[in-house]
Amino acid sequence: MIGSLCTSHVPAIGVAIDQGNTEDPYWKPLFDGYGPARDWIKEQKPDVVILVFNDHATVFDLDVIPTFAIGTADDYQPADEGWGPRPIPAVEGYGEFGWHIAESLILDEFDITVVNKMDVDHGLTVPLSITCGQPERWPFKVVPLAVNVVQYPVPTGNRCFNLGRAIRRAIDAFDKDIRVAVFGTGGMSHQLHGERAGLTNPEWDKRFLDDLTHDVDRLRQIPHIEYVRETGAEGIETVMWLIARGALGENVREVYRHYHVPASNTATGLIILEEN
Repeated sequence: MIGSLCTSHVPAIGVAIDQGNTEDPYWKPLFDGYGPARDWIKEQKPDVVILVFNDHATVFDLDVIPTFAIGTADDYQPADEGWGPRPIPAVEGYGEFGWHIAESLILDEFDITVVNKMDVDHGLTVPLSITCGQPERWPFKVVPLAVNVVQYPVPTGNRCFNLGRAIRRAIDAFDKDIRVAVFGTGGMSHQLHGERAGLTNPEWDKRFLDDLTHDVDRLRQIPHIEYVRETGAEGIETVMWLIARGALGENVREVYRHYHVPASNTATGLIILEEN
């Protein structure tokens, strides 16, 4: 386990990359902050990333809503979200490792849905672009872990943190010598609809970033209503960062942080954590 990286997965970020707009005045301050994250990936060279994300009605709709679902395929195609698939490489999976994680989590008494085939939307592909740029092939394999943060009831922060703990136990029990990172994605504060569309809350976001290292127990106890009230209807996505944090030990250090408002109509954050 080499560390955890958490980042927003705003779809417009992917569009800006795909259309070559990252140096435009609007986007440049955001993308300038991604350089150290890409450097960290190049330095650490993970073999596989467990990428925690939420599907946006691409694989799961209101007919079937798993709380937690893990991908066990050997490849994942970029999804068509209404304007064609993104012009990016297919995502290489790691079926053997995915099955190991699934088995370990289920025997550890987490109810996990196993997904043998799925297309992956911006929730997963934008973090890859943020951390890797535009390669001909992604530099690591990916095990997708989808979390329901769309339809209430969604899992609590404490449940997500404990899932991260269980994932770490699974990583440590794998019988191959591989380098693993865990990505948490989504958030930060944003609301896309209604009277509060465009809401951001930098003060709340920055305290959340602080407490990933200083007071994670507070974050574990944040109720759903606080996420909605303080960070907007979609701000609950940030609960997925607690899975990435839970996969680390008790004592962690912040390697890098980047925060920017706005990207599209959202607040965006990125943080890299390693164990002390």
